Amino acid sequence: MAILRNFLSFFGSSQGLTQRPGLQMSYRRSEPSIPAARVNFDTALSVSAWWAGCRLLAETVACLPINFYRIDGDKKTPDKSHPLWYLLNVKPNRYQTKVEFWETLMLNLVTDGNCYSSVERMNSTGRIISLLPLMSAQTQTELLSDGEIIHKYLTQNGAKVFSSESVWHTKIFGNGIIGLSPLSHAANSLGISIAAENRIGSVYKNGGKPTGVLTIDKVLNKEQRGKIRESMSELAEGNDDNLFVLEGGMKYSPISMTPGDIELLESRRFQLEDAARFLGVPSVLINDTAGSTTWGSGVQQIIEGFYKLNLRPYLERFEAGIRANLMSASDSQKWSVEFDFDALLRMDQASRFDGYGKGIQAGVITPNEARKLEGWEPKTGGDQLLVNGTMVPLDSVRGRPSTGVNDGR
Repeated sequence: MAILRNFLSFFGSSQGLTQRPGLQMSYRRSEPSIPAARVNFDTALSVSAWWAGCRLLAETVACLPINFYRIDGDKKTPDKSHPLWYLLNVKPNRYQTKVEFWETLMLNLVTDGNCYSSVERMNSTGRIISLLPLMSAQTQTELLSDGEIIHKYLTQNGAKVFSSESVWHTKIFGNGIIGLSPLSHAANSLGISIAAENRIGSVYKNGGKPTGVLTIDKVLNKEQRGKIRESMSELAEGNDDNLFVLEGGMKYSPISMTPGDIELLESRRFQLEDAARFLGVPSVLINDTAGSTTWGSGVQQIIEGFYKLNLRPYLERFEAGIRANLMSASDSQKWSVEFDFDALLRMDQASRFDGYGKGIQAGVITPNEARKLEGWEPKTGGDQLLVNGTMVPLDSVRGRPSTGVNDGR
């Protein structure tokens, strides 16, 4: 076993996915030796692509209704009577609305890889009466030697310890105890983005003037150097565009690279794609203009792919966590919880009506069911399943006299 560990260590540390008792780490075990810029939660959000991706994920999930269904065999009936329906759809705690609550959970999840909510229950019945988010940056998850998991929430007044039953913990992929932090693992890429932004800021602040070397064909003393440096400093600094006269054989040679030389604009576009790749969102959804033609011609396909490949895994995590951690064992068998994504996946009106028409003619849905999907009131007689009367079995038309029209014989 020691030989295997040594072999793996040759390719890199194998500590990141270990499952050992003690404090669990979501961030990278190793960092770039010379980071381009300091990266933390606040500086990362100063990168517009990272901000836009986090906002897209958080706000999209926060706006989705959560449906509760009562399960009876193979039948699922919409039912809002479960106590969790009100908490998750209206008022999770005394501080937040439903949208604010889910935005907080998603922002923590997509940046830290973990989101936590303290679970407050009524003493007499055990019914959950409040779900309050705990910031991931202040929460430490620890695996005890006996296999139990505890969460320490750090505040200015000290640490508060929660049992695993008192915290609803949702995580992305990791070691099974804690999720890996996307922000930490994207730190090198984000550092380059931040450094590029800082460089662009300094270029504009300096009026686009490059630094350089002023050469003179004679030896100067310290005092002379200081006076020339002071009088000529605006050659490479400041926004004033003065006309300078170089005399006495002086020559100015720029030495710093221009924004064009280091392709700052191209680098910024690549960093947008890189941030979108780490967050798992199509770059066109965070205003990547290079994909504008794709947006214009395939928005429905982009939204569907975004839902299936990125949002759906997040929603599955939450749905499974609600049933496993917030419901009793008996309730989890009687109830199903699903985020309603139909509003975002809806086709255009012409496509929807065409689908309704085919479904009604085939006897799959009733007219009133189609009206309900559009948010319209039901009509009298619209609850019956209908079928297109022109469609008859092939055997019933055999033996009929030919009318000169192709009747299937």
